Amino acid sequence: MEQGIVQVYYGEGKGKTSAALGNAIRRASAGAGVYLITFLKGQLNSDFLSRLEPEVKCFRFERSYCAYSELNDEEKTEERANIVNGLNFAKKALSTGECDILILDEILGAIVEGVVAEEDVVDIIKTRSPLTTVILTGRVLPDAIREAADQVLNIVPEKEPEAPPV
Repeated sequence: MEQGIVQVYYGEGKGKTSAALGNAIRRASAGAGVYLITFLKGQLNSDFLSRLEPEVKCFRFERSYCAYSELNDEEKTEERANIVNGLNFAKKALSTGECDILILDEILGAIVEGVVAEEDVVDIIKTRSPLTTVILTGRVLPDAIREAADQVLNIVPEKEPEAPPV
């Protein structure tokens, strides 16, 4: 069994979730138990992600079909409780050893949005077994998460296609 690490994919480039899922699929094909919990994305891509099951178990605690950024203030308040439930589930999964890999997709965005506290995420990371890998994704990397991570990968586009003329 592989030694677990805390790995972060962050930055302005596209592919953070794809990189995390690539790791999950590679490890799941070798028999590892993988949990993916998405944050701030609502029910986006839920049909596709469910096709990865049972090898990669996908959890979406948000009820809205829209991304968090598209919600009004009242809807955001409702979704915050769902997001906190997702974070509590992550803590339970790590503390009970239910999975070998836990992906917290866009959890860094939930920190930036003020939905969850940076310290709470660090505390959850600390509950993991040394054999469990935790992968976090998002655009902005808070200092405490950087400090708690074993590996940090900044996804930065080096070249972008030119916008077509209007």
